[in-house]
Amino acid sequence: MTNAIRAFIFDLDGVITDTAEFHFLAWKQLADEEGIEFTREDNEQLRGVSRRESLRRMLKGRPIDESTAQLWMERKNDYYRKYLETITPRHTLPGVPQFLSEAKEAGILLGIGSASKNAHDVLARLQLLSVFDAIGDGYSVVNTKPAPDLFIWVAGRLNTPPNHAVVFEDAEAGIDAALAGGFYTVGIGSANVQRAHLVAGGLDALTVNQVLEHMR
Repeated sequence: MTNAIRAFIFDLDGVITDTAEFHFLAWKQLADEEGIEFTREDNEQLRGVSRRESLRRMLKGRPIDESTAQLWMERKNDYYRKYLETITPRHTLPGVPQFLSEAKEAGILLGIGSASKNAHDVLARLQLLSVFDAIGDGYSVVNTKPAPDLFIWVAGRLNTPPNHAVVFEDAEAGIDAALAGGFYTVGIGSANVQRAHLVAGGLDALTVNQVLEHMR
């Protein structure tokens, strides 16, 4: 790896905003309707993975045919999108606008690497859509985290090799994906992100210079 950092790539949920409660409520509604026990602890196991993998984990081994699975995922997404209608710029996590602005001023390219298929809608509601130079979401690649494909796709759109980019993630699957792709990593929050090169509670606890200095 070299230190000529040219791009920052951010997971969306848990790094830029926090819609984890919306996801929980939507999965919980589906689970209750189908007679499946689903707790907040169960919901923690869904962080950073695709909707299909989330459903598999929620089912806890319960068999389901693929056509039913697709219908259930659509129902969950419908519930979730209802909650998304309440999002405003106030739902941006502390320090995010300042950090993004500081990075822009430093000439760093900005990307989103999110497993969510609603990433564009969420960014639009946060009024951050135009801030990012590339947005990778649940439609961008076939293999989701912990495969590195999504971050590599975003880096390609930013015309930046992985070893010149830093990925900011709040989930173990995301950190594993970034490390597998050869990226520098910043772990955000209290989840299992200790394998990251740098760990912080949030973007409000970091400056761009701190991140760049740490990646030397």
